[in-house]
Amino acid sequence: MESKKIGFLGAGNMATALVRGLLHGGVRPENVMIGDVSKARLEKVQSEHQGLLATTENPEICRFADVVVLAVKPQIVDKVLAQIAPCWRSESLLVSVAAGVSTSVIEAKLPAGARVIRTMPNTAATVLAGATAICRGTHASDEDVALAEKLFGAIGRTVVLDESLMDAVTGLSGSGPAYVMLIIEALADGGVKVGLHRDTALMLAAQTVYGSAKLLLETGEHPGRLKDMVTSPGGTAIAGLHTLEAGGLRTTLINAVETATNRAAELGQIMERKLKG
Repeated sequence: MESKKIGFLGAGNMATALVRGLLHGGVRPENVMIGDVSKARLEKVQSEHQGLLATTENPEICRFADVVVLAVKPQIVDKVLAQIAPCWRSESLLVSVAAGVSTSVIEAKLPAGARVIRTMPNTAATVLAGATAICRGTHASDEDVALAEKLFGAIGRTVVLDESLMDAVTGLSGSGPAYVMLIIEALADGGVKVGLHRDTALMLAAQTVYGSAKLLLETGEHPGRLKDMVTSPGGTAIAGLHTLEAGGLRTTLINAVETATNRAAELGQIMERKLKG
């Protein structure tokens, strides 16, 4: 990865998070180029990362990079791909973070045989704690997948899946930060109700969620076992859990993931029809 030249089409939150992760991981700034229509945004990114290359011309990124990261809004993917297709190099790899845009749609817009990787990161990537799903296009190799894993491993954890599961990923980890924020907010509200100051309650709620997730990931234990470790006979945790079960928390969260997954599939179909139209 350190020897690859990496270009970013778009300088939004996900692109800048990846830039930060790459530079932190040892990639030299002169091997990274970021592009955007906003000169002010580019200047801001460059001021934060000395030596980083920047351009307002997408074809320049295409000519520069071994790995081109497509990090623009899905609505302008068609326009951006049209700009880079004429100068696309067969040895380059395109990695997309455009939500709902399939590898087949991207491949159809690029020269025949173009290697494409599709990813679904989440917003926690901006603090280098993201969860990213990766799937390969028709022509992508095992080496391309490994490169994408290393790229997104710089901003969190990764999993390689079949593209048919990307909507499910969107429903779970893509939308998941919103669910967790709601849970944190509700826990903090509970703390306020029983007498804690708002700031104290919010910090305790957020740190508890963070610490619990870290405990699960680092121990590899089943969440039910970790739950049982906190739950003493006749104690406070079991009383609270009883209330959560009575309120249908488990079922509600399952339904939320399913509903979001179905919506992701609907939006993906709409986007695909638009890009193929």
